Amino acid sequence: MLKIPVKDGENIERALKRLKRKFDRTKTMRNLRERKSYSKPSVLKRAQRQKATYVQSLRDQENV
Repeated sequence: MLKIPVKDGENIERALKRLKRKFDRTKTMRNLRERKSYSKPSVLKRAQRQKATYVQSLRDQENV
């Protein structure tokens, strides 16, 4: 559970901004979306390999 202590005299928009930032950094929504549906380990490995080859190709293009 995320807790954001609001300081005396602090603007509510600033506190909301801190809450959103903390929410993004803890990757809560990403975890919820991943748990929403089951994906087989082979599918996860295939996606991971595809991402790795894509990133490697970007790095190769950058070095050329």
